[in-house]
Amino acid sequence: MKKRYDKELGIEALAAIPDDQIDTSDIPEMGDEFWQNAKLVEPEGTEQVTLRVKKSVLQTFRNTGKGYQTRMNAVLESYARTLQK
Repeated sequence: MKKRYDKELGIEALAAIPDDQIDTSDIPEMGDEFWQNAKLVEPEGTEQVTLRVKKSVLQTFRNTGKGYQTRMNAVLESYARTLQK
């Protein structure tokens, strides 16, 4: 993609760009060795729980819009990973 843009393109604008006009030179090729060593990683399931959190915390996440529970889970998961080190 030769043209530079002043602002970030939306999903519709990106989808409208023909594949042959997209510069992929900075993306490394994934050769046979990559695929020979690749392992399937299944996403971890979730479990429904009852959790008490402060009203202010819940409202802050709710104010971020749809998907707030997923974002809350991502924050908790990130913290849990720090405890596993």
